[in-house]
Amino acid sequence: MLAYLDHQASTPCDPAVLAAMAPWWSEHCANPSSRGHRPGLTAAAAVERARGQVAAALGAEPGWVVFTSGATEANNLALKGVAEAALERGQPRRTLVSVTTEHRALLDPLRYLERHGFPLRLLPVDGGGLLDPAALEAALTPDVLLVSVMAANNEIGVLQPLAAIARLCRSRGVPLHVDAAQAAGHIPLAMAELGVDLLSLSGHKLYGPKGVGALLVRPGVAVAAQIHGGGQEEGRRAGTVAVPLVVGLGEALERAVADREARAARLGALRDQLRGGLEAIGGISVTGAMAPRLAHNLNVTVAGVDGAALHRLLRRSIAVSSGSACSQGSPSHVLAALGRSRAEAAASIRFGLGRGTTGADIERAIAAVAAAVRELRG
Repeated sequence: MLAYLDHQASTPCDPAVLAAMAPWWSEHCANPSSRGHRPGLTAAAAVERARGQVAAALGAEPGWVVFTSGATEANNLALKGVAEAALERGQPRRTLVSVTTEHRALLDPLRYLERHGFPLRLLPVDGGGLLDPAALEAALTPDVLLVSVMAANNEIGVLQPLAAIARLCRSRGVPLHVDAAQAAGHIPLAMAELGVDLLSLSGHKLYGPKGVGALLVRPGVAVAAQIHGGGQEEGRRAGTVAVPLVVGLGEALERAVADREARAARLGALRDQLRGGLEAIGGISVTGAMAPRLAHNLNVTVAGVDGAALHRLLRRSIAVSSGSACSQGSPSHVLAALGRSRAEAAASIRFGLGRGTTGADIERAIAAVAAAVRELRG
């Protein structure tokens, strides 16, 4: 059986989450917008309970929560929604600011907006993958409309200095959007306390179901809807709300917050065990700063091997990746931003640990990499 060490691509759905969702697939099938009968009201109440769970887990208010199909849709709603709302209001600001190491779910809509009259500034990171707040401060000219920075990188797991970034944005009157797909449920995130204006997340990164996520929008931030047709979610996202999925998202996030500290401590210890075993092989270096970093992430580059051959050998016994699940085999722009060559990026491994990861899985991973390296270097 493969050791599954790709939890940043997707996590297994928590059995308790599946149980919470189960009645809403068939037993309680009503549309939550059908308020003229009890089944519809029951479904609506379930949606609002989930909204409250999401808000409580992220230090926000229930009215801030807009349910979406995932973080990609939430990111598009945040970026395009803010841009279109600015156009509608005649807002003169147009420039968008982000970071070179963002996920494609951010970079692609940003580049789309750039082609439609919104200049884009992508800020570099240092050798550890971190944004220097001073670089952001210099980029915050009076024409900046929105800043978007991910909380935790999906490939190298580094945590950006959100508090400092938020303070800078607030001092210049610029809204801050945070892609928290990899961070929600894994690190403390209090949206109101941090001063974040928009925040995206996805269910399947935190032991919830695929196909559901949310965008949290602070009051006063204008966001134009990107899906029209029914006026659901207070007019911010049309379409029948998927009751089983939002119930699952709320349950998953509540449970992720409940065991977050204990899980981080256990997985951090296993991650350090993995790092030690890999470094003992020789010619293996960690990519990105070790702190601040997600406890369940380790990204390494293996010197002196062909990356494609390395991953062919590893897939016999462990499930890992060479980067984002959305890259579809393309060279990692994240690793390139950190100075890795194309060959080095191909010979990099992202390990994503999770609730089910055991010490035996770590030893299997170390042995698999050691065997592959011996074969390829020998």
